[in-house]
Amino acid sequence: MILALTLFILPLAEVFVFITVGEEIGAFKTILLCILSALVGGYVVQYQGLSVMTRARKDLSAGYLPAGAIFDGLCLMVAGFLMMIPGFVTDVLGFLLLIPPVRHIIKLYVEKHFALKTAQARTPEGDIIEGTYEHVPEPREPLSDARPHDRR
Repeated sequence: MILALTLFILPLAEVFVFITVGEEIGAFKTILLCILSALVGGYVVQYQGLSVMTRARKDLSAGYLPAGAIFDGLCLMVAGFLMMIPGFVTDVLGFLLLIPPVRHIIKLYVEKHFALKTAQARTPEGDIIEGTYEHVPEPREPLSDARPHDRR
């Protein structure tokens, strides 16, 4: 439902913003601005992507799961995709994903929403055991041990 609504509203919003900006600064400047934002966004995605890859390598060499780097890489991939789509609304969404504090807020939301955590443990031999777990609350005890009456 949300995806269908987004696929309907997003193109309408893009057309509205494109026409509004075009009326203000002209069609040619609007097209140039759209191309410029895609080029700048592509450069920033590439620069930050190299930084994320470096961080992931450091985490792996230290024996840690690079979950943060993987999440940042995923966000950068989505940002790059959004910025390749012509339009200003998707460019703004893509640029937002390029801001590390915004990605951190999204990461916290995803962790809370899905309640997934990653864990690492070392065995006495030094092996690393990794896993994903979900916190499941304890079941409540029944209010009474009384059995329901048989109806005949």
